[in-house]
Amino acid sequence: MSGNKKLLSEDVRNKAKQNFYLTLSFTLITFFILLVSMVTAVVIVKVLYYFGVIIRITPENIADVNGLISLALLISLIVGTGLSVLVCKFPLRPIGRMITQMNRLASGDYKASLHFGNPIGAHPTFMEVENSFNKLAKELESTEMLRSDFINNFSHEFKTPIVSIAGFAKLLKRDNLTEEQKAEYIDVIEEESMRLANMATNVLNLTKVENQTILTDVTSFNVSEQIRSAVLLLESSWVKKKLDLKLDFAEYEIEANEELLKQVWINLIDNAVKYSPDYGFLEVGIEEKNDRIDVTVKNPGDISLEAKLKIWNKFYQADESHSSIGNGIGLAIVRRVVQLHSGSVDVECKDGVVTFFVSLPKKQLL
Repeated sequence: MSGNKKLLSEDVRNKAKQNFYLTLSFTLITFFILLVSMVTAVVIVKVLYYFGVIIRITPENIADVNGLISLALLISLIVGTGLSVLVCKFPLRPIGRMITQMNRLASGDYKASLHFGNPIGAHPTFMEVENSFNKLAKELESTEMLRSDFINNFSHEFKTPIVSIAGFAKLLKRDNLTEEQKAEYIDVIEEESMRLANMATNVLNLTKVENQTILTDVTSFNVSEQIRSAVLLLESSWVKKKLDLKLDFAEYEIEANEELLKQVWINLIDNAVKYSPDYGFLEVGIEEKNDRIDVTVKNPGDISLEAKLKIWNKFYQADESHSSIGNGIGLAIVRRVVQLHSGSVDVECKDGVVTFFVSLPKKQLL
């Protein structure tokens, strides 16, 4: 901790030093302009005096002398203004570039990038401005891509069950249907309706946790029992696939928001069941390490590097054909809930086994 504070204070000192040198540079430029203007005025006065234009001041010629001095001051002012325009043109050029690139960002062109160039771009302060701007542009571009993907996937996920419901409802109007066909169509309508309802619930849950910044309603409870309850809740899903359950773990207590953490286990287990083949397995493990609780959820499967990077995005599904049941919201909820609990979540695929890792503090620092 002391080492981090030392590095932080040293970084603050370095930035203060950089800002001081930058301020000193502009001060010297201003001083140089003033000095040149003053020297110009003095030289003009001396030249006029040398050539006898300015003579000893008497009451009779004081008006002429004042006029000449005013002319000398006007000339020095013009010289100073000209020097200011020429000298300040160079430090103002980077500001103009930055304004141009900022206008590009404001207009939605996220390919904008800032490069000051030498010599001013070599200064640490301008280098920091350049790096921060380019990082901002990349983040905005990434956010725009996520927003576009979110809208496309959202539209697809909601449209599919609605089209199915409408189609099978239309088929039910036919008079030549058997009772078995009617029952089958009604089952499909019921299933798609539940899919829409679950999707709407997940969207509401995701919106809720995304807008939540402070963890509330923290209680102490048995996390092992909570995970077993989540497995039982999804019994129909893993029984249908005839999965082999492996739930060999002890009893562990944790401080957390019980309702939010329940969503983590349900979504992780549901995801594992969904992507497991028939006659596969579902394994959940819990370990206590120092002041943390580590939970692993394993199932047979495979996940690509691209999917691993995108798997936490809203509405992303590793099955791009959308043939498997799901809406791509569950893992986004998992990550956000774990973040609210000051924990971490990750995924890896090794030897044909996909493993999700969740690490949570045993006690919350409120």
